[in-house]
Amino acid sequence: MKRNATAVWIGSLKEGAGKLTTQSSTLKDTQYSFKSRFEEGVGTNPEELVAAAHSGCFTMQLSAYITEAGFEIESIETKCDIDLVEGTIITSHLTVNAKVKGITDAVFQELVTKAEKNCPISKLLNAAISTTATLV
Repeated sequence: MKRNATAVWIGSLKEGAGKLTTQSSTLKDTQYSFKSRFEEGVGTNPEELVAAAHSGCFTMQLSAYITEAGFEIESIETKCDIDLVEGTIITSHLTVNAKVKGITDAVFQELVTKAEKNCPISKLLNAAISTTATLV
């Protein structure tokens, strides 16, 4: 499986702007700029997209592990916080809230750790990855 996205940038770093388009067209000419990345501008930014990718990937991986373990998922919600410091993403922190029928916290935490280490986006990131998970 191969997926792609395209970025087009016009102008200088601070005054210019870009557009992002994904293969699926979920993002189609979605604007991004210096302001949307480092200040308060309209549009997305690479770190926000990494956070979306990591939270989505992790949640799917955790869902697979919970299902394989024989539990029924009511819901899983994952927020990802990305820290960009001096031009480097240094951490990705996942905050998970899940409702899973019949699972103990110990088993849940074990599956969360397994998903954190094995989702493809976790493997891609060269950053410290951590998780806080709450079983509701």
